[in-house]
Amino acid sequence: MAGLAGACALAAIGFRVTLFERRPYLGGRASSYEHPGTGEVIDNCQHVLFRVCTNLVEFYRRIGVEDKIRWYEDMTFIEPGGRTSVMHASPLPAPLHTAPSFLRFPFLGAKDKIAISRAIAALTLTRQRDTGRSFLDWCREHHQTHNAIERFWKPILISALSEDLDLISISYAAQVVRESMKSPAARHMGVPSIPLTDLYNCAGDYIRARGGEIRFRNSLETFFTEPSQVRIRVNGNDEPFDYLILALPFNTLASVLPETPEAAPLRDKLAHFESCPITGIHLWFDRQITDLDHAVLLDRTIQWMFNKTRLLTARGASTDSAGSYIELVVSASKSLIDKSRGEIVDLVLKEVREFFPAARDANLLKSTVIKEVHATYSPRPGIDAYRPQQTTAWPRVFLAGDWTATGWPATMEGAVRSGYLAAESLIRAAGLENFRFLSPEISPSGLMSLF
Repeated sequence: MAGLAGACALAAIGFRVTLFERRPYLGGRASSYEHPGTGEVIDNCQHVLFRVCTNLVEFYRRIGVEDKIRWYEDMTFIEPGGRTSVMHASPLPAPLHTAPSFLRFPFLGAKDKIAISRAIAALTLTRQRDTGRSFLDWCREHHQTHNAIERFWKPILISALSEDLDLISISYAAQVVRESMKSPAARHMGVPSIPLTDLYNCAGDYIRARGGEIRFRNSLETFFTEPSQVRIRVNGNDEPFDYLILALPFNTLASVLPETPEAAPLRDKLAHFESCPITGIHLWFDRQITDLDHAVLLDRTIQWMFNKTRLLTARGASTDSAGSYIELVVSASKSLIDKSRGEIVDLVLKEVREFFPAARDANLLKSTVIKEVHATYSPRPGIDAYRPQQTTAWPRVFLAGDWTATGWPATMEGAVRSGYLAAESLIRAAGLENFRFLSPEISPSGLMSLF
């Protein structure tokens, strides 16, 4: 997505873009494909966005797929046993707009709610810096109860940042809270209603329509810089270009850097990054097991449920109304990496039947497990010091990726921001008039506008 965003931005103002993609499809980690074992088109993992992701929303608008995002204002929490609680906005001004529903949550006690409210006030209204300590340390210092940590902070922050609380920096946690509290609209959640690759094929069409080219199954091996051009080696062949944006994951970038002294500082920064895994589990039942489109699941391994059958129906696709297809998501899924597909399916099927009583009588028709081992970078304390800018030691070479210095954690919003920032840097290097692709952040409303 970082490469697509940068390519679309440059193509829009007249650059002739060539995009190299090592896979036979677009989207990278946010992609879909026909699974050989099930015959179904599946996303490698469910991706969602929020209204606060202004650059991602703008990117979807740019490539013409904004209407393929289905927006939700309410968020349902489910406990084992099936009891539900719904968070929704009230007429109160931000950041109090969700307070009435929050105060009615039955899965949190009075002490839990008081502790969480004090923490939200501190995270939202005061500057929280990366002190080198984890957010779990911060929670203990701010007297968060066991339930507050397990049933509120973990479901929210592990899903948002794909890392365990004892490895999340305080500043990242504070950013998630602050951005979600800016206005009632900020926390509206968007879910793509078509396969992810279908979304990003539209980005490919956008580039081609403006004179660009997409080359699939082409892997960058290395590059060579010269005063007036950059030569890249792809599949054993060298080819010259005016500029190069490296939109690669941090764990593969080092392998394409030239063996020159200029590359040493970037190699050193890359060595400080670690990966976080995300696992998606796809289950097909012979009957409907829930009428919810999505839900946060408490106290168990699985954290989110997305009802893909309802999403497909929402876009007018033909589905078997008797059956049910759901996707389950486990962020920071280190405990699942070494488990087999069968072990994971058995584990989550047991949990699904705890949350959704109708699933107890349903037959599982087929299933698959997608492990994205290098899904995101770990937002550990101190990592911001190693996130590189989009410019590099080579004047004609730029970086894009959610792990670069974007001001955001590893999200689709961060990826798009990085692509736009790389495009802006390239334009400045070309000596052209400055262009700004970044969208303004969502405006705070209500009481939040005072801070």
